[in-house]
Amino acid sequence: MDWQQATAAEQGRAIAAGKACPVELAEAYLEAASAHPEGNRIYARLTPDRARAEAMAARSRAKAGLGRGPLDGVSVSWKDLYDSAGVATEAGSRLLAGRVPVADAEVLRRATLQGLVCLGKTHMTELAFSGLGVNPSTATPPNVHDPRLAPGGSSSGAAVSVAMRLAAAAVGSDTGGSVRIPAAWNDLVGLKTTHGRLPLAGVVPLCARFDTVGPLARSVEDCALMLAALEGARAPDLRDAGLTGMRLLVLEGLPFEDARTEPVRGFEAAVERLAAAGARVERRALPMVDAAMALSGVLFAPEAYGLWKDVIEANPKAMYPIILERFRTGAQVLAADYVAAWAELDRLRGDYLAATAGFDAVLVPTAPILPPDAKRLLSDPAYFASENLLALRNTRIGNIFGLCVLTLPTGLPATGISLMAAPGAEERLLRLGIAAEAALG
Repeated sequence: MDWQQATAAEQGRAIAAGKACPVELAEAYLEAASAHPEGNRIYARLTPDRARAEAMAARSRAKAGLGRGPLDGVSVSWKDLYDSAGVATEAGSRLLAGRVPVADAEVLRRATLQGLVCLGKTHMTELAFSGLGVNPSTATPPNVHDPRLAPGGSSSGAAVSVAMRLAAAAVGSDTGGSVRIPAAWNDLVGLKTTHGRLPLAGVVPLCARFDTVGPLARSVEDCALMLAALEGARAPDLRDAGLTGMRLLVLEGLPFEDARTEPVRGFEAAVERLAAAGARVERRALPMVDAAMALSGVLFAPEAYGLWKDVIEANPKAMYPIILERFRTGAQVLAADYVAAWAELDRLRGDYLAATAGFDAVLVPTAPILPPDAKRLLSDPAYFASENLLALRNTRIGNIFGLCVLTLPTGLPATGISLMAAPGAEERLLRLGIAAEAALG
């Protein structure tokens, strides 16, 4: 069997059973990434020496029956904002060219202890500050459906490495949708974890109060096992999960404003299948959503610019001008307005949790648009701005309210359905997700 076509979970089981070899898998992925005509647009750099050493150690453990976890020996990619000892970590920006950390990010350290094999670092949006995935400063990965289309960002290379079978799974990050948009646009499963669930030590920041670590993979089971590996914990029990009696709320209003036909069609078809599988679906708008989303401009850019101001202004010409301008908008927000916005958001978060407490998940189309043309995004700043705002609009709801969110493919290419659950409810969300995945086919 060609194990590169299998899910990460299937590979892990095959390795434990002696049916697949971690070294052969790692070599196959490294060879495929090096030979792929778009490989240098997907991986910023491979780490073959590390991958081979980790794969050989996993092979020895498997032969001795000493596997460290269900993904021991499985090869994965890492977004290029996770520090990796002795290997450049540049976060898609020439501002950080030649930055070589001395230690692994904490989540990479944990994953390595669980036996995961690090294949290398994937390209991303510059400093993670866009949902489209285009980056003229380093590279723009191709969309799996059409290399001329934007891949989604900021975890662009992470998604494409999995979609093109150049990694079994990937680790991305999500501040406003950076796991879920590329997952949706490349027909993958993506998990945005609750802020604070996974440590950010050794992760190049964008907005520390919103940044989260999250996996991209080909199945819900893979995301559950990746979460466990990143935590150094046991995976949630996904057995016997079902949709019968589950209460799902379709969030009307804002998520559908200016939405394009195909994403809505894919979403509605998916909702119908969930209902047919036994879920109880209701629909309503929630007024606190619009109020909270209106605070976005006062919350994200000021923190991002505050973190990066000195580095950016020391060499602004090194940045892609559109991303530079996005950062600089943060300088226009008064400190008093920023503090007041957080106080208001804390109140609105309470209102949202109270309004949705009776539901197992809230549903929205992951992105209200399809992947736009990458070349036009780079040549038309107004188009970039409008498409970026729409791409991030629905996913940002999960970040604004501090939720955990799972995006699943709808069956219509490049469209996703997001299941949003309460903070810290990843285990219940993943059980719901695996049942939904089965219903969606």
